[in-house]
This record gives sequence, structure tokens and C-alpha cells, in this order.
Amino acid sequence: MSGGLTAALMFPALFLFIFLGMPVSFSLAAVALLFGIGTFGEAIGSIFFDRLLGISTASMLAAVPLFIFMGAMLERSAIAERLFRVMQIWLGFLPGGLAIATIAMSAVFAAATGIIGAVEAVIGMMAIPAMMKLGYNKGLISGTICAGGSLGTIIPPSIVVIIYASLAELSIVELFAGIIVPGGLMLVLFILYIFVRAALRPQDAPRAPPESYALPLREKLAITVSGLAPAVVLVAAVLGAILAGIASPTEAAAVGSVGAILLTLAYREFSFDLLRASLRKTLTVTAMVMMIVVGGNMFSSVFIVIGGSTLVGGLVDDLQLSPAQMVALFLFIVFLLGFVLDWITVVLICLPIFLPQLKAAGVDGIWFAVMVVIVIQTAYLTPPMAPAVFYLRTIAPPEMTYRDMYRGVAPFVVLEAIVLLIVALVPEAATYLPKVLVGF
Repeated sequence: MSGGLTAALMFPALFLFIFLGMPVSFSLAAVALLFGIGTFGEAIGSIFFDRLLGISTASMLAAVPLFIFMGAMLERSAIAERLFRVMQIWLGFLPGGLAIATIAMSAVFAAATGIIGAVEAVIGMMAIPAMMKLGYNKGLISGTICAGGSLGTIIPPSIVVIIYASLAELSIVELFAGIIVPGGLMLVLFILYIFVRAALRPQDAPRAPPESYALPLREKLAITVSGLAPAVVLVAAVLGAILAGIASPTEAAAVGSVGAILLTLAYREFSFDLLRASLRKTLTVTAMVMMIVVGGNMFSSVFIVIGGSTLVGGLVDDLQLSPAQMVALFLFIVFLLGFVLDWITVVLICLPIFLPQLKAAGVDGIWFAVMVVIVIQTAYLTPPMAPAVFYLRTIAPPEMTYRDMYRGVAPFVVLEAIVLLIVALVPEAATYLPKVLVGF
């Protein structure tokens, strides 16, 4: 059997292990071991150990547990409720004001946590009862919560971006800068959609009663300073230090972790139970991520060595793809895999296979990375799998059906596709800020 065909069989084997119920990280490592032992023999054990050691000492990945801890502390503090109140009093007068406030708060909270799923869960538990009470359309509620939760992918300090940059050997600073414009554009489109829909169909998003937002200016400012300013200062300090080159992502994440603890102390929410729960979540999520990183690294390494890279290169040559067509094909594959695999597995499998072909074709690494992040975010929302919907189901009331949820996320998927198209047609949307803020 040729090496290329053997490498191709690794994917059916991987899906078989996953569908049999084996955890993804173990499935990746098991397939790599089974296919790699025929090539490396007994040396496969030491090779895998070297991979594990290399990943455990990667300086870029040290930022991951620190950002996760920062997000876990903020997630369990009272900051979410304070942010939601601030957004309500300033945006409540608009058509669809409560949904717009939810999206705006999601953006701020995403910038403070960077964790997919955490944003959706925390905000959903507050926003769903409030919107249901006003009689909001259930589809609009679902779409707003899911779309807001997905912003954790495209807004710094996204954990997705940190992992991608580490694997692709890109600058985290440049990639953070690269997602700012697409993330901001996506946020604006989400808000515009809700505003227009609420204006055209007010029955879908009834206005909040004036007493919920019509407060004296002095009181509004006091609520804003106490609820929004600390979070904004923390986010600005962390991201500003990274983008300005004052601190490395790991150093900034450490500062952010300390800042999150100080914030809970300032809000009088700190307790050792809170700290213990945050540390436990940090350990759990970090262990899960790193296990998948190790398994994915093993899988992709064996795939390449036994002929997978040659197989992909030959396929690209046979199809005579232009660089643009190659990018489109690779993004489509990422999107399809996103239906059945979590984002980190998709990135770990695809990057080592795709990047050599893209580099040979002269494709800009930052531009492609930003598009991959958008595709991952879109797959997070897209039916039939739609992980965002399953997150929502765990916190949604029984009367909110899967039909409501799938119909609700569809317009936001279209908006994300529009942002992807803009970035594809105008690469400067992803590459301009890195050139200005960092320089290549």
C-alpha cells in the first residue's frame, strides 16, 4: 500500500475511534500510534515523548492557562451582571435595545475572557429571562445569545488565536491585531441586523419600559464607572500591553490574572471558594486543551511522515489550483470538519498539512489565519451540529425549541459569511493593522 493511501486512511480511523466514544485526544494519539509504529518501530515512544516535552515547554502556550484563569475568575464574579446593567441603561431605548445590549456586553466579556462557550453561558443566564419577560421572539433571543457567545473566537485575547499562532509559528501580537477589524465589523453587523429587524418588526423585540433605562445622567455615569470602567481598564491594559509591545502575551496574561483577582476583591466578590473553583476550571480546561494539542501534534506528524504531505501536494498539483482556489478549498475543508470536530482538533489536524502548500504558493499567513478563525466561528453557529446551539440548550427554558434556535442563528451565520467574504476580497482588512501596530 502506498504511503499516501496509508496516510489517507488515518482520517476514517480517527472518526471511527471518535464515534465509538473514545475522547478526541486519545483518538488522535491512538491513530498516530497505530499508523506510526509501522514506520518508526519501537522509536515511536521516544518520538512521542519528545513531542510532549516540546509542547509542554512552548513559551507561547504558557499564556493559555493564564487567560483561562483570568476568564474563569471574571466569569464567576459579579462583573457580568454589572456589565449587563450598564449596557441596558445606555442602549435600552433603541429598537431591540435589550438584544443589542446583550451583543455589546458579549463583546466586552469576550475581550475579558477569550473562552468560547463561557461568554454564551454567563450572558445567556442573564439575558434570556430578561428578553423572555419582554416577549422577544424566541429565534431572535437564540440567535443573539449564540452569536454573542461566538465573539469569543474573533475578539482578542481569543484562546483560538493563541493556539493557532503557536502551531503556525505566527506572532500572537500580529494575529491579535489581525482579528480586530474583522471582529469589530462583525460586531457592527450583528447590532445593525438586530436594530433593523426590531425597527421593521417591533413585535419581535418589544422596547424595554423607560424606567429600566431612563435614569438621571449622574446615576447613569455612576453605574457605568463602577460596572464598566474596571473591566475596560483591565482589557485595555492586557491587550494594550501586548499590541504596544510592552509585554509578551504570557506576561500580559499574568497581569490580567492578577487584575481579575483584584477586580473580584474590589467588587467584594472574592472568596477562597471562588478561587478554588476558578483554579479547578483552569486546570480542567487547560488539561483538555493540552491533551488535544499533544494528540493532534502526534497525528499530524505521523500523517506527514508516512506520505500525507506528498498526497496533499500531489492533489493540489493535479487540480492545478491557483492560490485563491487553494485557500477556498482549504477553508471549505476546515468548515466541513468543524461540523464533527471541535475547533482545536480541526486546527491541529489541518495546519501542518495545509501550511506548507500555502507558504509555497505565497499566501499571507496572517490573512489565512484570520479567515480560518472566522470559519471556525461560523462552524460554531452553523446547523445541523452547531455547538453554540447545544451550549444554549443547557441554559434555555423548555419553551425555546431547537427549531427556534436553528432559525435564530441562521441570519448571524450569513453575517459571518459576509465578513469572511470581505476579508477574502480585501486582505488589508486583516493585514493592515498588524503592519501599522507591529510591522512585519
